[in-house]
Amino acid sequence: MPGGLFTAGAIAALFASSLATHNPTVIKDPPPDKIVIEIATVNGSGCPAGTAAVAVSPDNTAFTVTYSNYLAQVGVGSKPTDFRKNCQLNLIVHVPQGFTYAIASADYRGFASLADGASGLEKASYYFQGSPVTTPSSHGFSGPYNDNWQVTDSVDVASLVWAPCGEQRNFNINTELRVGAGSSDPRRTTSFMAMDSTDGDINTVYHLAWKQCPSA
Repeated sequence: MPGGLFTAGAIAALFASSLATHNPTVIKDPPPDKIVIEIATVNGSGCPAGTAAVAVSPDNTAFTVTYSNYLAQVGVGSKPTDFRKNCQLNLIVHVPQGFTYAIASADYRGFASLADGASGLEKASYYFQGSPVTTPSSHGFSGPYNDNWQVTDSVDVASLVWAPCGEQRNFNINTELRVGAGSSDPRRTTSFMAMDSTDGDINTVYHLAWKQCPSA
């Protein structure tokens, strides 16, 4: 995958649902029927219209979000607002009947060029529609840095938060890239951080865990 996998920071607190009283059994094998994920809305300076796409893996164990214009920067050639870019995806997830899912881990990868003294930050949070619970996760980088970057977050099985059985709740992913000049000289240098690669795309992969819902 271009630029590598990015692990979306904070994959956690994806919804404290009624499953606390109906705890389905964790299954090792994903459901055989395909899942369908649609983008309901895309908002943010890091994902202008037409620059983010979602695809589901053939084995139903992951889905991938591909970005083609997600870059934050400071310094020469930058606008004052370029230091921070974000993207919020609102996804409609259609799962096979009788199953529910949780996000078990996320992989992010990109490229960063940070001058000596500059810094970069990748941040992510996840939540189901209607849930007040959001757990952010962040990963920092310090200059000098000029290389691909990759971060991975994972959630212990006991801490997974599941989508409620029998309900349609849109899933929200909010990510952010931020670059600070720090002690570097923004009049002479440019520092940037991208969910991007030399060929213009970067893939963010979200890994799914599955449970079978209790019988009605």
